Amino acid sequence: MTPRPLLVACCVVTLLAAPTVRRANAQATQTFEPMFAQPGKDVVWVPTPEVMVDLMLDLAGVTAADTVVDLGSGDGRMVIAAAKRGATARGVEYNPDMVRLSRERAYAAGVQTRATFVQGDMFEADISDATVMALFLLTDNMRRLQPKFLTLRPGTRIVSNTFAIPEWPPDDRRTRADCTAWCTALLWVVPAQVGGTWQISSGPRLVLDQHFQKFTGLLSGPVGSSPVQGGTIAGADITFTVGEATWRGRVEGRTIRGTRREGAATTSWEATRVER
Repeated sequence: MTPRPLLVACCVVTLLAAPTVRRANAQATQTFEPMFAQPGKDVVWVPTPEVMVDLMLDLAGVTAADTVVDLGSGDGRMVIAAAKRGATARGVEYNPDMVRLSRERAYAAGVQTRATFVQGDMFEADISDATVMALFLLTDNMRRLQPKFLTLRPGTRIVSNTFAIPEWPPDDRRTRADCTAWCTALLWVVPAQVGGTWQISSGPRLVLDQHFQKFTGLLSGPVGSSPVQGGTIAGADITFTVGEATWRGRVEGRTIRGTRREGAATTSWEATRVER
């Protein structure tokens, strides 16, 4: 039997400790709540409106076959929405509280196996596996990331809320009328890099000057040179005209293979990169 003085002391200690335990439990279960426009490393946090999340993913044509990457993923809404479509999705976020919150939300949505979040710097992140980049960043951020975007596989889609990539015209855009702010989605398709000199197997050379998804140049042969006009690049597919002939091709590394059509005649052509 416990002596009475000792029993009283135990009760007093328990009563005194109870508020501390309750406070500790409350702190452990308290959920981080991000604040609109809260400061971040490179950009303040402003969430993409929910109606724009779907519009952006629709514009990029996201399917279960895609790997979607969101740089500066915030509370994880874009990544979670992509995962709900069956895509493999990854968010890169500098704020560790945001990362924890995003993981909790992914778990609550039942997509934790497809939606992952890493704490890190978006300018240092490896995005080489992305087939879709889904972003809500400032123009200056987009400018700094542009060199990385251009190294992505041809055909990779980049979709942005409101802010453009400087000097790189978007391939498409959509605006929602039922949205009050940040309501335009912009889409780019990463073009194959074709600028430089190409040797055509039949003899002539192509010298191309590329500006994102457009290019000009010269086709040079034994009898002189002709200008390359109307050059466009859609992912790995290129089209241009020389005189009355329309040339189409697909870039596969250092090789372009395609067809040349002039009037009713169609012939095949192949070119190998000589230099950039």
